[in-house]
Amino acid sequence: MAAVEADTEARELLEALVAIPSPTGEERAAAERLVAFFEEHGREAWLDEVGNVRAPADDSVLLTSHVDTVPGDIPVRVEREPRNGSDGGGTAAETDEAYEPPVLWGRGSVDATGPLAAMAVAAVRTGVSFAGVVGEEVDSRGARYLVEDREAPDAVVNGEPSGWDGVTLGYRGILSGTYVATSESGHTSRPEPNAIQNALGWWSRVEEQFDHDPYEQTFEQVTAKPVRVEGGTSEDGLSVEATLDVQLRVPPSLSVETVRERADGELEDGHVNWHDAVPPVMVSPRSEVARRFRVAIRNAGGEPRLLRKTGTSDMNLFAAWDVPMATYGPGDSDLDHAPDERLSLPELDRATAVLTEVATEL
Repeated sequence: MAAVEADTEARELLEALVAIPSPTGEERAAAERLVAFFEEHGREAWLDEVGNVRAPADDSVLLTSHVDTVPGDIPVRVEREPRNGSDGGGTAAETDEAYEPPVLWGRGSVDATGPLAAMAVAAVRTGVSFAGVVGEEVDSRGARYLVEDREAPDAVVNGEPSGWDGVTLGYRGILSGTYVATSESGHTSRPEPNAIQNALGWWSRVEEQFDHDPYEQTFEQVTAKPVRVEGGTSEDGLSVEATLDVQLRVPPSLSVETVRERADGELEDGHVNWHDAVPPVMVSPRSEVARRFRVAIRNAGGEPRLLRKTGTSDMNLFAAWDVPMATYGPGDSDLDHAPDERLSLPELDRATAVLTEVATEL
């Protein structure tokens, strides 16, 4: 593959943003840095009521990614490792050939500050709309507010790591809830099930209901996971209590309502407070947005990969606008939330070029 010219502006913005801690709920400093970036380029930008960065312009396409990251302190640095068998010596050109491409380490470099920085640079170069949203890693409050607060753009590109030559067209939905049960306290020698057994029994039946088929793609199945459990005798000693937080990932072939009904159908004791339901999304690979990405990736020297992801993203919420869309961004998604999160800077360069071409054509 041909070498790509270093995009100094994108690299500098990325490093500046990654150096600002921005875990969910603490995005303001990073968001203000993004506002300053747009103002430096003569664009109007501000923080809205929930803390989103808003830089509206040409609404033929909205480039949007999330500002927040998961917690974790990874020292921010750029490293270049010597290639196998090289000591890194020689002339400047030889030295450059002797090292692997530069890599930026830091929390958020992949998820999703890399896509965020590439989109911000592409937006100022092309004059299209931009939004940096908050809270994606917890409750997507920024995306929810954005959908309610503004009119639909003509198209949406959501920012998440797909690799510079990959385009994500589908995500599973998510259903989250908390099972709660209470039973009378009694001696453990008694045969009657207590609240803890009721909770475990319900979840066992739910797992059987959505048993994983190893011969079917995970994207097409429901994945049921418990994420937190508490239980024991109450403080007054009169009852046994149990709570179980659960998540079910929902494929496009099912609705969250159907999955909820099937889970509720396994209840024998206790009840479930369902508190989050995000529908799955799957868009056409023949849409104008997907087509533009395929062309731009080929023009940058790559072979496009069309992806479906088993998690959930803000793209699921943007589907409410009912406009052409896709998710795109530099980075290896296997490094999301990882202790060794890092992004190859040449990949950032290529992704910024691809986004700039897509925004221009749209």
